Amino acid sequence: MSTDSAVFRVDFYRIGSVNEFVGASDWFPGRWAPAPAHPDGVAGHASPVVDWTWPTYEFQTPSQWAAGLYVAFFVEQDGVPYDPEDLRGFGREPFVLRPGVPGRAKILYKQSSFTRHAYNRSDGPGTERASSLYDNPVYIPESGAGPAGHKVSMHRPGGIGDLAYWDVPFVAWLERAGYEVDFCTDLDLHADPDLLSPYRLLLSVGHDEYWSTAMRAHVESFVESGGNVAFFSGNTCWWRVHVTDGGTAFIADTDHQVGEMYPHVPATDQWWTPRPHGVGLPENALTGVSFRNGGMWPGDWPGDRPRPGFTVQHADHWVYEGTGLRDGSGRGDADTLGAGLPLIGYECDGAAFSYNQNGVAVATGMDGTPVNFLILGIAILVPVHPDLHDLCMSRWNCASREPANTGPRAATMGIYTRNGTVFTAATTDWPVMVARGGDRALDRVTRNVLDRLSGAGPRPGRPRTADR
Repeated sequence: MSTDSAVFRVDFYRIGSVNEFVGASDWFPGRWAPAPAHPDGVAGHASPVVDWTWPTYEFQTPSQWAAGLYVAFFVEQDGVPYDPEDLRGFGREPFVLRPGVPGRAKILYKQSSFTRHAYNRSDGPGTERASSLYDNPVYIPESGAGPAGHKVSMHRPGGIGDLAYWDVPFVAWLERAGYEVDFCTDLDLHADPDLLSPYRLLLSVGHDEYWSTAMRAHVESFVESGGNVAFFSGNTCWWRVHVTDGGTAFIADTDHQVGEMYPHVPATDQWWTPRPHGVGLPENALTGVSFRNGGMWPGDWPGDRPRPGFTVQHADHWVYEGTGLRDGSGRGDADTLGAGLPLIGYECDGAAFSYNQNGVAVATGMDGTPVNFLILGIAILVPVHPDLHDLCMSRWNCASREPANTGPRAATMGIYTRNGTVFTAATTDWPVMVARGGDRALDRVTRNVLDRLSGAGPRPGRPRTADR
């Protein structure tokens, strides 16, 4: 904490159906510390690379606090009163309180902390410092401390707009709907190969772009041993990260700016790109879908966009149970899920597909998607612009993909089983639309996935550790 106030305190809230005040710290003496200068000499901007080494203070969480997702509000002596329901500003910091005995809840919610830190600009109230993996990024040459790539420290301040947009509304919905959920961060999943073993269902929510090799290996082992995953997320597992500095920073060789070069290629930490120019392990082998077959809607984030919803396929599948939706098989046009809502995007993922003789979209598997991936809903992305880096308004900007995949681009909601079951909503804003309510079928599909995949009963085996 860095402040010019003589004293400050911290107020704590547990996020749920309401943001519940659970306590406050005593008043601490305030100390001021500057932001470290940008290593490339970018005037007015701070370094995204190093631990800011601001003054630290300790607070012991009371034993009676329930496990969950929390937000700390930093309150200066003469500070402006804050609104505990407004989590978009600065002077706030989220954290996860893990359960003392994990596994009473059968659902583990993974907060996408690596993605949050990748986008964190380290701005402050009235201060634009603009340094991240996207704003004035810093490229580090290969060394004994880690591989070459863009680096960010996780010991930096910043806002929590991503958490306020995706996580907080969905966490509130989960509690209102009666689901008991434990929480973890990406770093927890990265560090602990046994983290998932007490649970039946892992949730990935919102924007889940940055994954380490260990994270992916632990989730794949979980699925192979019978665990289930629901990706209520998009742009999922797009970049690989290498955790460094004792778990306080990470490096990713991305296509972000290096000197005057943008895009910077090859970007060797792109999961799907074949070696040696990428990792060579397509993300859709795990998720079923990839951003390279989907796209993003440009403009002011999160931006308005087309609202077609998912055209329903296989309406007799348990995912659609109780929705009343039809797939058009002999009864006219197929229904759509979420039509009229900005459900698709702002970023979305898809599988390579073709249409069979009945006009049903079928995954080809040519891009790494499991051959038994069943496309349950499809949203054709039109109009499309082929270049992600040309942010042309009123177009879906799509990442590059294999030259052989010439079919239409679409967000593809779907499911497959590999001992465990993996469901993907294939869009970042699924949890936001569910939380807002007003679409009975979308609500029911979400409940069907949570109920079926978190169901009680023993799960065979334990996750096996893997090393890549």
